[in-house]
Formats: sequence, C-alpha cells, structure tokens
Amino acid sequence: MIDNFAKPKTRRHSVAVKVGSVTVGGDAPIVVQSMTNTDTADADATVAQVAALARAGSELVRITVDRPEAAVQVPRIRERLDRIGINVPLVGDFHYIGHKLLSDYPDCAAALDKYRINPGNVGFKAKRDTQFSQIIEIAMKHDKAVRIGVNWGSLDQELLTKLMDENAVSAAPVSASAVMREAIIQSGLLSAQRAEDLGMGRDKIILSAKVSQVQDLIAVYADLAERCDYALHLGLTEAGMGTKGIVSSAASMGILLQQGIGDTIRVSLTPEPGGDRTREVQVAQELLQVMGFRAFVPVVAACPGCGRTTSTVFQELAQDIQDHIRVSMPAWREQYPGVEGLNVAVMGCIVNGPGESKYADIGISLPGTGETPSAPVFVDGEKVTTLRGEGIADEFKQMVLDYIEQRFGTPGKASQSSQS
Repeated sequence: MIDNFAKPKTRRHSVAVKVGSVTVGGDAPIVVQSMTNTDTADADATVAQVAALARAGSELVRITVDRPEAAVQVPRIRERLDRIGINVPLVGDFHYIGHKLLSDYPDCAAALDKYRINPGNVGFKAKRDTQFSQIIEIAMKHDKAVRIGVNWGSLDQELLTKLMDENAVSAAPVSASAVMREAIIQSGLLSAQRAEDLGMGRDKIILSAKVSQVQDLIAVYADLAERCDYALHLGLTEAGMGTKGIVSSAASMGILLQQGIGDTIRVSLTPEPGGDRTREVQVAQELLQVMGFRAFVPVVAACPGCGRTTSTVFQELAQDIQDHIRVSMPAWREQYPGVEGLNVAVMGCIVNGPGESKYADIGISLPGTGETPSAPVFVDGEKVTTLRGEGIADEFKQMVLDYIEQRFGTPGKASQSSQS
C-alpha cells in the first residue's frame, strides 16, 4: 500500500505547446513561471526584474501590456534582454484593449512569445467575439501561443448569469459555488473552441482557471483535466503574503500535481514591502523539487533542533551553505552540470546526525549539548574525517565546494586551476 504513495501519479496527457524556446505540456518537464510587477513602460526596471526572475529560474516571464506606452517598450525590452544573454520567453498580459494594442503595435506582437487573454474582459456584449477573434488572428499571423486565462474575479457575467438561471429551475440544483466553478470551466473551454474554430491549432493553446480558495482550485482543475487535453497552467490567484500564500499555493497545487494535473505553475505571492519578487520562483521550484518532479538546486537537509542542540552552529552553517548554493546556482548550472541533484546534510547532534549524514552525498554531524566537540563528516556514505576546533564550519563549507568540483566539474579542470 505504501508504494502507491511513493511517487506522483503519471501526468495526464496534454498537447505540447511551444512558447519561444520552452515547451509546455506533452512530455516536457513542468515549467516554472513568474510575472513582473514593474510598469512595463519603464524599460529599465522591467529589464532588470525580468533578468532577476530568469536568473532565479523562471522559465517564462509575463509582463503587463496595458497601454500604448507599455506596448511600445516591449520590443526594446526584448532586444535589451537578448543583448545581456537573457533569452527567457516573454508573455504579454492583455486585458480590455489587447486587440487594439496588438494591432497598433505589430513590433510588440512579434516580440512576445505568448499572449494571455482573459475571456472575462477581452470585450463585452457584441464586441466580445470580435475582439477575441482579433487577438487569435494576430497570434496565428505571428505564430504565437496563447493562454486563455479565466479568473473568478473577472468572470464572464453573462455566462455566469445564464448558468445560475438554469440552475435555479433545475430539478437537482447545485450550490452557487459549484455553478461558479462550472462557469469558469465553460468560459475556458468555449473560448478555446472558438480559437480552434478560427484556425488555431491545439498546440498553441494553454488554459488556466484561477480561483483564490484551495478547495475550489482543486475542484476546478480536476474537472477541467477530465474534460480536455489542453496544456494547463496552475496557480492559486491572490494567494496572499508570506506563509499564508506559500502554504495555500503548495497545498492546492501539490494535490493537483500529485494527481498528474498541471504543465506549468506560478506561485502568485504578494511581495512583502521591499520584498524580493524572485521569492515566488524559489517557492515554485521547491514545490516541484520536494515532490520529486524536478531538481533545481542542491538540497540541504538540517534537523529542526531540540534541547540537545542549544548551540546555533548547525543552524548558521545550514543557512550559510543554503544561501551560498542559491546565489551560486546561476553560474553553477553552466559550470557544474548535474549539481542540482546534490544532497547535503547539516545535523545538530548524535541522535540522527550520523545516520542522516551517511544518506547524503556529503554530510556533517555537529556536536550537540554536552557532546564531545567533534564533527564527523561523511562523503558518499563513508566517514572521511572528523573536524574539531573553532573552524569546523569553514572547513566543512570548503569540503562541500571541493566535493562539487570533484564530482560535477569538468574533468581535468581542478588540476588545471591548481597549477595556475
């Protein structure tokens, strides 16, 4: 019975979609994406934030295109990113006047790799189909993918009212929240079918159905996945700030990912004042990594601490190594292929320390309260040395770096560098 839960279920089959150089869906790995919160008309700020998100590991970056001043900057932003070696695909986020901006600024339309369309505000009443069609036709002209992104906060009110009225006279009426979820699903599916009717291939369409409550998100995507094979973008909208946003996103998307649902994810965190936008990229990567879908950075295992570990040395060492790894990863990805699979253990006492350290690639068991001031180090399951004295932390950090160089470095590189 336990084996049934040892790994995620096989991903549902979805149509693969090319977004620039990145594939979403099909057999491709689950893609991490993020979105800038800069004014796109401010090219300097937007280039800087896109670059930061890409270096942190965002494989797609969405930017707001809300007015002419923003649209005119998009090709310039793309050009500047290419110049500094940031090739991450850009997604344009369009609401209300997307059809006009894409028509009036063809260079913007060409520079983007995907257009996000919201069926709830692409147009109203008689203009809805016309304006939606315009965007689809421009996307086909430029050979771009689209994400049809339904959001419960801007849901098509005509469709919702229609379904509510039908439910009211139904012999077996359901709850209002169930009707809302059905409206979200139908909005996405009907829009996707409309795009296909206009000639767009299924390999150009990604769907999302965003809500802000955990159970609603699980229910919506579970149903949507049963009813289509479009690539699906997962995300809990308005997830919130800090631990609330992280826990809510991980709980909802974790369940869906475990069920094999989801081809690309975004963790929509509200940044704390002065906070780093790349935090949401880190959380998305950690979610996929702890669930066994992908490896992005070496894992640092550390015990939680107890009365046996009144010293803070193991906490400081674990934090120091983890911070160094994350800062170094942009360069290490190129320099040390495969390093993202490394496991490091920093343990605080003799109870579990030696055992945990043996199972890591490289691990240290620091002395707990009242223990002999010595720290055995294990490499590939074997004890290789015991560190003592005031320099334990620095010595172990150097051992970790040496291990990375020896295991993941280019053959002969270490010896060449030592001779120079």
